[in-house]
Amino acid sequence: MEEKILINIGRQFGSGGRLVAQAIGRKLDIPVYDNELISKAAEESGFSKHFFAKSDETRSLFSISSFFANARFGIADNYMSDNELFRIQSDVIRKIAENGSAIFIGRCSDYILRDMHCLDVFITASDEVRIKRVAEREGITPEEAERLIRTKDRTRETYYNYFTFGNWGVASNYDFCIDSSLLGIEQTADLIIGLLDRFKK
Repeated sequence: MEEKILINIGRQFGSGGRLVAQAIGRKLDIPVYDNELISKAAEESGFSKHFFAKSDETRSLFSISSFFANARFGIADNYMSDNELFRIQSDVIRKIAENGSAIFIGRCSDYILRDMHCLDVFITASDEVRIKRVAEREGITPEEAERLIRTKDRTRETYYNYFTFGNWGVASNYDFCIDSSLLGIEQTADLIIGLLDRFKK
Protein backbone atom coordinates (compact mmCIF):
# COMPACT_ATOMS: atom_id res chain seq x y z
CA MET A 1 0.00 0.00 0.00
CA GLU A 2 1.43 3.35 -1.04
CA GLU A 3 2.08 5.93 1.65
CA LYS A 4 -0.43 8.77 1.76
CA ILE A 5 0.89 12.17 0.65
CA LEU A 6 -0.74 15.39 1.88
CA ILE A 7 0.55 18.75 0.68
CA ASN A 8 -0.87 22.13 1.68
CA ILE A 9 0.06 25.06 -0.53
CA GLY A 10 -0.36 28.67 0.54
CA ARG A 11 0.44 31.30 -2.03
CA GLN A 12 0.65 34.97 -2.85
CA PHE A 13 -1.75 36.10 -5.53
CA GLY A 14 -0.09 35.81 -8.92
CA SER A 15 2.80 33.71 -7.63
CA GLY A 16 1.82 30.66 -9.67
CA GLY A 17 0.94 28.67 -6.57
CA ARG A 18 -2.04 27.03 -8.23
CA LEU A 19 0.08 26.14 -11.27
CA VAL A 20 2.74 24.61 -9.03
CA ALA A 21 0.10 22.57 -7.20
CA GLN A 22 -1.36 21.35 -10.48
CA ALA A 23 2.10 20.41 -11.73
CA ILE A 24 2.79 18.41 -8.57
CA GLY A 25 -0.57 16.71 -8.86
CA ARG A 26 0.07 15.80 -12.47
CA LYS A 27 3.56 14.44 -11.77
CA LEU A 28 2.48 12.39 -8.75
CA ASP A 29 -1.03 11.53 -9.97
CA ILE A 30 -2.54 13.10 -6.85
CA PRO A 31 -5.82 15.09 -6.91
CA VAL A 32 -5.57 18.84 -6.37
CA TYR A 33 -8.37 20.54 -4.45
CA ASP A 34 -9.21 24.16 -5.15
CA ASN A 35 -12.44 24.91 -7.00
CA GLU A 36 -13.21 21.20 -6.64
CA LEU A 37 -13.21 21.73 -2.90
CA ILE A 38 -15.91 24.37 -3.22
CA SER A 39 -18.03 21.93 -5.19
CA LYS A 40 -17.60 19.20 -2.61
CA ALA A 41 -18.46 21.60 0.22
CA ALA A 42 -21.61 22.60 -1.65
CA GLU A 43 -22.61 18.97 -2.15
CA GLU A 44 -21.97 18.11 1.50
CA SER A 45 -23.90 21.06 2.93
CA GLY A 46 -26.79 21.36 0.50
CA PHE A 47 -25.82 24.89 -0.60
CA SER A 48 -25.15 25.85 -4.16
CA LYS A 49 -21.63 26.10 -5.56
CA HIS A 50 -22.25 29.79 -6.25
CA PHE A 51 -22.63 30.51 -2.54
CA PHE A 52 -19.32 28.90 -1.63
CA ALA A 53 -17.56 30.53 -4.54
CA LYS A 54 -18.65 33.98 -3.29
CA SER A 55 -17.41 33.23 0.22
CA ASP A 56 -14.11 31.69 -0.88
CA GLU A 57 -11.17 32.95 1.19
CA THR A 58 -13.08 36.05 2.32
CA ARG A 59 -14.51 36.98 5.67
CA SER A 60 -17.92 38.63 6.05
CA LEU A 61 -21.55 37.79 6.85
CA PHE A 62 -23.55 36.65 3.84
CA SER A 63 -27.28 36.60 3.21
CA ILE A 64 -27.88 33.13 1.87
CA SER A 65 -31.63 33.10 1.28
CA SER A 66 -31.08 33.01 -2.49
CA PHE A 67 -28.30 30.42 -2.42
CA PHE A 68 -29.97 27.38 -0.87
CA ALA A 69 -30.12 24.35 -3.07
CA ASN A 70 -33.62 23.78 -1.70
CA ALA A 71 -36.07 26.13 0.01
CA ARG A 72 -36.51 24.36 3.34
CA PHE A 73 -35.26 27.27 5.44
CA GLY A 74 -37.15 30.20 6.89
CA ILE A 75 -36.18 33.80 7.54
CA ALA A 76 -34.35 32.94 10.75
CA ASP A 77 -31.95 30.77 8.74
CA ASN A 78 -31.18 33.35 6.08
CA TYR A 79 -27.75 34.11 7.47
CA MET A 80 -24.76 31.93 8.09
CA SER A 81 -21.68 33.12 9.91
CA ASP A 82 -18.15 32.89 8.57
CA ASN A 83 -17.37 30.41 11.33
CA GLU A 84 -20.12 28.05 10.15
CA LEU A 85 -18.91 28.28 6.56
CA PHE A 86 -15.39 27.59 7.71
CA ARG A 87 -16.55 24.60 9.77
CA ILE A 88 -18.33 23.05 6.78
CA GLN A 89 -15.33 23.55 4.52
CA SER A 90 -12.97 22.25 7.21
CA ASP A 91 -15.00 19.06 7.55
CA VAL A 92 -14.73 18.49 3.80
CA ILE A 93 -10.96 19.05 3.83
CA ARG A 94 -10.49 16.60 6.69
CA LYS A 95 -12.64 13.94 5.03
CA ILE A 96 -10.64 14.21 1.83
CA ALA A 97 -7.34 14.03 3.74
CA GLU A 98 -8.46 11.00 5.73
CA ASN A 99 -9.38 9.12 2.57
CA GLY A 100 -6.16 9.42 0.60
CA SER A 101 -3.41 11.54 -0.90
CA ALA A 102 -4.33 15.12 -1.77
CA ILE A 103 -2.93 18.56 -2.52
CA PHE A 104 -4.85 21.48 -1.04
CA ILE A 105 -4.53 25.06 -2.26
CA GLY A 106 -5.17 27.72 0.37
CA ARG A 107 -8.29 27.63 2.57
CA CYS A 108 -6.21 27.36 5.75
CA SER A 109 -5.69 23.66 5.02
CA ASP A 110 -2.33 23.68 6.82
CA TYR A 111 -4.13 24.77 10.00
CA ILE A 112 -7.13 22.47 9.50
CA LEU A 113 -4.83 19.45 9.03
CA ARG A 114 -2.25 20.49 11.62
CA ASP A 115 -2.64 17.16 13.48
CA MET A 116 -1.89 15.16 10.32
CA HIS A 117 1.46 14.49 8.64
CA CYS A 118 1.46 17.10 5.86
CA LEU A 119 4.04 19.06 3.91
CA ASP A 120 3.13 22.73 4.28
CA VAL A 121 4.49 24.96 1.52
CA PHE A 122 4.19 28.68 0.80
CA ILE A 123 4.73 29.96 -2.74
CA THR A 124 5.81 33.52 -3.41
CA ALA A 125 7.27 35.32 -6.44
CA SER A 126 8.84 38.64 -7.30
CA ASP A 127 6.48 41.59 -7.78
CA GLU A 128 7.62 41.90 -11.38
CA VAL A 129 6.67 38.32 -12.21
CA ARG A 130 3.39 38.51 -10.33
CA ILE A 131 2.31 41.73 -11.99
CA LYS A 132 3.16 40.40 -15.44
CA ARG A 133 1.34 37.10 -14.85
CA VAL A 134 -1.81 38.74 -13.44
CA ALA A 135 -1.92 41.45 -16.13
CA GLU A 136 -1.70 38.83 -18.90
CA ARG A 137 -4.14 36.44 -17.25
CA GLU A 138 -6.77 39.07 -16.44
CA GLY A 139 -6.23 41.24 -19.52
CA ILE A 140 -5.54 44.36 -17.45
CA THR A 141 -2.79 46.97 -17.21
CA PRO A 142 0.26 46.44 -14.98
CA GLU A 143 -1.01 49.21 -12.69
CA GLU A 144 -4.38 47.50 -12.34
CA ALA A 145 -2.66 44.18 -11.79
CA GLU A 146 -0.55 45.59 -8.98
CA ARG A 147 -3.63 47.00 -7.24
CA LEU A 148 -5.44 43.66 -7.62
CA ILE A 149 -2.47 41.78 -6.19
CA ARG A 150 -2.37 44.00 -3.10
CA THR A 151 -6.12 43.61 -2.57
CA LYS A 152 -6.08 39.83 -2.99
CA ASP A 153 -3.09 39.39 -0.70
CA ARG A 154 -4.73 41.49 2.02
CA THR A 155 -7.90 39.42 1.69
CA ARG A 156 -6.02 36.14 1.98
CA GLU A 157 -4.00 37.42 4.92
CA THR A 158 -7.13 38.56 6.76
CA TYR A 159 -8.91 35.26 6.11
CA TYR A 160 -5.98 33.13 7.21
CA ASN A 161 -5.10 35.15 10.29
CA TYR A 162 -8.72 35.32 11.45
CA PHE A 163 -9.37 31.58 11.35
CA THR A 164 -5.93 30.27 12.34
CA PHE A 165 -4.78 32.94 14.82
CA GLY A 166 -1.54 32.71 12.87
CA ASN A 167 0.33 34.86 10.38
CA TRP A 168 -0.20 34.25 6.68
CA GLY A 169 2.98 34.03 4.65
CA VAL A 170 5.32 34.00 7.66
CA ALA A 171 8.05 31.41 7.08
CA SER A 172 7.81 29.86 10.54
CA ASN A 173 4.27 28.67 9.74
CA TYR A 174 5.45 26.43 6.90
CA ASP A 175 7.84 23.58 6.27
CA PHE A 176 9.14 25.18 3.09
CA CYS A 177 8.86 28.58 1.38
CA ILE A 178 10.01 29.24 -2.17
CA ASP A 179 10.03 32.01 -4.75
CA SER A 180 8.62 30.32 -7.85
CA SER A 181 10.11 33.00 -10.11
CA LEU A 182 13.59 31.63 -9.39
CA LEU A 183 13.05 28.19 -10.95
CA GLY A 184 9.76 28.46 -12.84
CA ILE A 185 6.61 26.43 -12.30
CA GLU A 186 7.81 22.97 -13.36
CA GLN A 187 11.14 23.05 -11.53
CA THR A 188 9.51 24.49 -8.42
CA ALA A 189 7.11 21.54 -8.49
CA ASP A 190 10.04 19.14 -8.95
CA LEU A 191 11.86 20.67 -5.99
CA ILE A 192 8.84 20.26 -3.73
CA ILE A 193 8.42 16.67 -4.89
CA GLY A 194 12.08 16.09 -4.08
CA LEU A 195 11.43 17.20 -0.50
CA LEU A 196 8.87 14.48 0.06
CA ASP A 197 11.39 11.66 0.57
CA ARG A 198 13.22 13.69 3.23
CA PHE A 199 9.93 14.75 4.76
CA LYS A 200 8.52 11.24 5.19
CA LYS A 201 8.81 9.78 8.65
